[in-house]
Amino acid sequence: MTLEIRSWDASEHINDPQGYLKDALDLASETGDYRVFNQALADVSKMQKMSNIAQRSGLGRTSLYKALTPESHPQFETINKVVHALGFKLAIVPV
Repeated sequence: MTLEIRSWDASEHINDPQGYLKDALDLASETGDYRVFNQALADVSKMQKMSNIAQRSGLGRTSLYKALTPESHPQFETINKVVHALGFKLAIVPV
């Protein structure tokens, strides 16, 4: 018997990309840890095919991967381009 260990990929299990991104942004806002939102953007981008998101956002595929790592600190312009390429927009709501 051979045991195969496969890494779990959130992008394969997202049913509601909008809710997933909203929850990640809410958590990032509450905790101040924006790596959570970067990872959520990466997951949804992967779900929608990273090369498509790169093309729609005007970013290079390699640059997009680098911008969406948890360790990165992308500029607002980059985040906004990715969010729009995913079919969403950022909004301000009362706390």
